[in-house]
Amino acid sequence: MVCRKQYKTEPCLSDKIPVKVSQHLQFLSLHPSDMDTSAGPSLFPLHRCKTLHLVRHAQGIHNVDGDKNYKAYMSPEYFDAHITPLGWQQVDNLRKHVHECGLAKRIDLVITSPLLRTLQTAVGVFGGDGYTDRMDVVPLMVANAGNSGRAAISSLNCPPIIAVELCREHLGVHPCDKRRNICDYQFLFPAVDFSLIESDEDTWWKADVRETKEEVAARGQKFLNWMWTRKEKEIAIVTHSGFLFHTLSALGNDCHPLVKKEICKHFANCELRSMVIVDRSMIGFDPSTTNYPGKIPSGLDLPSDVVDEKAD
Repeated sequence: MVCRKQYKTEPCLSDKIPVKVSQHLQFLSLHPSDMDTSAGPSLFPLHRCKTLHLVRHAQGIHNVDGDKNYKAYMSPEYFDAHITPLGWQQVDNLRKHVHECGLAKRIDLVITSPLLRTLQTAVGVFGGDGYTDRMDVVPLMVANAGNSGRAAISSLNCPPIIAVELCREHLGVHPCDKRRNICDYQFLFPAVDFSLIESDEDTWWKADVRETKEEVAARGQKFLNWMWTRKEKEIAIVTHSGFLFHTLSALGNDCHPLVKKEICKHFANCELRSMVIVDRSMIGFDPSTTNYPGKIPSGLDLPSDVVDEKAD
């Protein structure tokens, strides 16, 4: 099959990923040590924050046996595992939730790991309603993609969906975490943007080398740093349990212990959690879209308390 898109270079595992995770990006803290006062909420400029809606993929065929026996994850039959019928019910339930709570209208961008189960989850939850056979509308997912038994999913009236290699599951050894060629995914998910994937074949997954937890966390930090370069402010991320756990465990260290515990606990299949991440070191340079300068034209405009001090 001939690929329809060119690939662009993206940071890969062959880069020397630092084990120590930087703290430039942090989840909003309510810890007293982070404030001048002894207790109470903290403030942070809105334009230096992003809202992340983190989603773990729906139940995959590998999860069924893997939950009973961890060694099942070693089975070659679970290569790039697809979603189960129960998993699709979980997708339908989450889709209903994001529409009923208004989240579907607020999301600017959906980022997904380029594996079958995350792609199915992303398009199933955040894709358009229904699909009509129109020549001018490319479907997000073709009918029966990945043995789903599902109808095609429309790309109408939904946020853009892009695949990013950095948010893949814990790499190596487990066949369920090895991806297909991008050309295969492009056929199944025509309207998903795969242009950020650097190679057609999977060059990251190794049959005999498993990523360390520290390497997963460092890759997660790279992903967050890259994500901060995006202009979108409200982003859904469809990814994996291991990636989420190790990435989030490296963050939130300045939060209250109960907040840290809430951030780091393992995700259930098709669970969604919304969080705010802040740019403490001014990695981003986006100006505020809501701030207003006040008095116009500019000039002397002393607050009353300053005037009182001058009078004294």
